[in-house]
Amino acid sequence: MADVLKKTQLEVRRADIRSSAAEQLFAALNAELTERYPEEGANHFILHSEEVADGRGAFFIAYVDGCSVGCGAVRRIAPGVAEIKRMYVAPGARGHGVGRQVLSALEAEARRLGAIRLVLETGPRQPEAIALYSRAGFSPIPLFGDYLNSPHPELSVCMAKDL
Repeated sequence: MADVLKKTQLEVRRADIRSSAAEQLFAALNAELTERYPEEGANHFILHSEEVADGRGAFFIAYVDGCSVGCGAVRRIAPGVAEIKRMYVAPGARGHGVGRQVLSALEAEARRLGAIRLVLETGPRQPEAIALYSRAGFSPIPLFGDYLNSPHPELSVCMAKDL
């Protein structure tokens, strides 16, 4: 995969969250999260298609030569606030800027939706994600939303960035 990414162009585009490519990426993401966080109730997989409908949010897939290698979603959760959800890059595509490009598309969409603050939740067992978000200007914040009622709040790292 590394050679492929060096020789081709990465494309990030809006996609249908119900597509087969999205389903495959979500299955891989869910499997990885379940492996990293096997504790009951530790994972927050919920994202409904209406939450990423035009005007409310968006879902993006990153492609290399027509092959889906990453994804991410953004949804408005309050006036002026949007949340990143379901961000994922396939292991073979990591370290090649895919995450940065998906994150950039999500930030641009959040601005288009009128957000002035972007929030997200990741976990302490995902140091790569924390590093990516930190480099992009996100800082730790207190738990918010559904993460406040998590049975394992110690497994949530919430972050935010003012746009």
